[in-house]
Amino acid sequence: MSTKSSDSSLPPDLPTNHLSHRLDISVAFTGKLLSWLWIATLVVVLTNVFSRFILGRGSVALEEMSWHLFGATMILTLAYAVVTDDHVRVDVLREKFSLRFQAWVDLAGIMLLMMPLLYFMIDGLFEYAQRSFLQGESSQSASGLPYRYIIKSSLPIGMALIAIALFSRALRCTTLLFNFPRELRLRHPTNFR
Repeated sequence: MSTKSSDSSLPPDLPTNHLSHRLDISVAFTGKLLSWLWIATLVVVLTNVFSRFILGRGSVALEEMSWHLFGATMILTLAYAVVTDDHVRVDVLREKFSLRFQAWVDLAGIMLLMMPLLYFMIDGLFEYAQRSFLQGESSQSASGLPYRYIIKSSLPIGMALIAIALFSRALRCTTLLFNFPRELRLRHPTNFR
């Protein structure tokens, strides 16, 4: 559960169950751990800016590293936004619906749209990263970064984390709608933030 459920001005959160609780904790822990990559990204970007604009020495490797870190960090931490329910949605419409209707919309969207899409994305991105690894792909620039498969591997991993977070949310929707799996009553609600 997020901190939203403790604020009386916000609608109650979806109930949790044993499996969704464990999945949410795992994704939240991974997201918090990987969020430290934002500091590394910031350091690399600032070093690149300082090197290029203050010292007058541009570096292809630093430029590529900033792109790679930004992309990897973004995709690897998106699942955390799903678990904490901080992702983008049309809240102006959503807040007018009952929690049950919201759960139906979430469940239908996850199962009919997102899960099939994520399946194909993970499958294609895995092959994309694998092909890069097998070819020993590196930057096209002589002074660029080697091991391009590392950044490409973050794509299917990030998508898999999003799929896990969405599956957990779907389970929480089914707990509310069908009481299956049964609701887990937590003595101390989990705060993922």
